[in-house]
Amino acid sequence: MRTLRQGASGSDVLEVQSVLKKIGLDPGAVDGVYGEQTQKAVAEFQKQFGLTPDGIIGPQTWQVLEHFLLGYDFYIIRPGDTFYSIAQKYGTDPAAVAVANPRENPDSLVVGSRIVIPYSFDVVPTDVSFTYEILMHSIEGLKKRYPFLRVGNIGASVLGKALYSLRLGTGPNQVFYNAAHHALEWITSPLLMKFAEEYLKAYAFGQKIGEYDSRELWNSASIWLVPMVNPDGVDLVLNGLQRNNPYYSRLIRWNGGSTDFSSVWEANIRGVDLNHNYNAAWEQSKRAEAELGITGPGPTRYSGPYPVSEPETRAMVRFTRSHNFRLAVAYHTQGQVIYWNFMNLAPAEAKTIGENMARISGYSLEQATGVASYAGYKDWFIQEYRRPGYTIEVGQGKNPIPVSQFDQIYRENLGVLLYATTV
Repeated sequence: MRTLRQGASGSDVLEVQSVLKKIGLDPGAVDGVYGEQTQKAVAEFQKQFGLTPDGIIGPQTWQVLEHFLLGYDFYIIRPGDTFYSIAQKYGTDPAAVAVANPRENPDSLVVGSRIVIPYSFDVVPTDVSFTYEILMHSIEGLKKRYPFLRVGNIGASVLGKALYSLRLGTGPNQVFYNAAHHALEWITSPLLMKFAEEYLKAYAFGQKIGEYDSRELWNSASIWLVPMVNPDGVDLVLNGLQRNNPYYSRLIRWNGGSTDFSSVWEANIRGVDLNHNYNAAWEQSKRAEAELGITGPGPTRYSGPYPVSEPETRAMVRFTRSHNFRLAVAYHTQGQVIYWNFMNLAPAEAKTIGENMARISGYSLEQATGVASYAGYKDWFIQEYRRPGYTIEVGQGKNPIPVSQFDQIYRENLGVLLYATTV
């Protein structure tokens, strides 16, 4: 972690501002700029935890802040403690403490044992640019709060970042949702992560989620999520090009000489558009890119040197083949559109399911045309399995979709994410 002080800016500042706001301090606008108001909020935080209130986030302040970024703390049980008394100290829910510590007998707590204490606020931030680091914080926080969550690793990106999977539910009806094939479309990652948090919470406390009984749904379906297919690209867009990136010079060349990737880059770190790298009419995608004047790696549309050339797409193919998914959805942005077919290979029921998704979300149901209609994950899934597969384009405007649209996107898609597990 770098030291943060007034004048700093970046996604780490955004994350700090977001969590300070969650705990009742006022950092000002959550804008990624470490201004005077953020400095004052940090100093107040430091006072509360016995740190030097200099408003600078160095190693000691980071060490305390880290617990809040993850959404939980550890506590050593003392004589006379109960889940209720411990929860009161933290201002949290004793039922949440019990959920996070299923091996502890609340009627006979063992003095000296270390337990997890979830804070009262949600883990997944939805008001910030969602970097890979924030994804990791969110996954770790959810796993600690809900130990029954299954977290896996389906492979690694070009730069070695783990491609995480989450499993929600234990039922036989398996569905698969993935997000952020395209770097600019990072807002789809918190969409799936917020869904995971809301579902886990509802299941843990026996509550409904949307119109559904969460425990009935949990037992009837298994929802698999890969919330960030392209972590290298997402971090390039949100954190900028770092000097130690092994592709530093090539990326600048592939980006037309520019070091600004924040509004143009959809590809992975090798300049391959992952959603044009699947083996589904890949040759047609290759011809289409040539017609667009694309001759090699770049921000978008380059299909790669051969089908499934990239470690991210190989991981997705391998993961899909190791399961028996009834249905798959790839989340993208933008346009509020649901694409449902590929070369007329989709089964008849796919259109009916798509129509229901469109009704629930308010999106239009369409078939992709032109260069967008080849070599995507949805295309490959339909071709391979002849089962319902969808690309859902969320948000409106120009990519990257601003985080201010998140709440609306989530409302529009919660019902779709739930409905798709029941068909």
